[in-house]
Amino acid sequence: MSDARWAMGGDLPVGRIGYGAMKLTGWPRGDRPDRDTALAVLRRAVELGVNHIDTSNYYARDGVAANELIRAALHPYPDDLVLVTKVGALVEGRTSGWHRPSSAG
Repeated sequence: MSDARWAMGGDLPVGRIGYGAMKLTGWPRGDRPDRDTALAVLRRAVELGVNHIDTSNYYARDGVAANELIRAALHPYPDDLVLVTKVGALVEGRTSGWHRPSSAG
């Protein structure tokens, strides 16, 4: 993997390749890995040099939340690990507007 880094926000060095945690839960649809596989994937990504993980409290399905998997796999977090997330989501359609997610599940 490349060691190329860039300064997120001007001063936070992150690798150019990160890990997107969305599919760890099968969200919004589709298959997901079993828990042990999901934890192993997260650990391996960090072993390979990934130092930023994209997550969201939206990434949850059937009682499985990406944020909980990240905590279980990686806590205590490496000093250089950066977790990035989103705030709010615009849902389009018949009921367009801002959506606040409910608890995982």
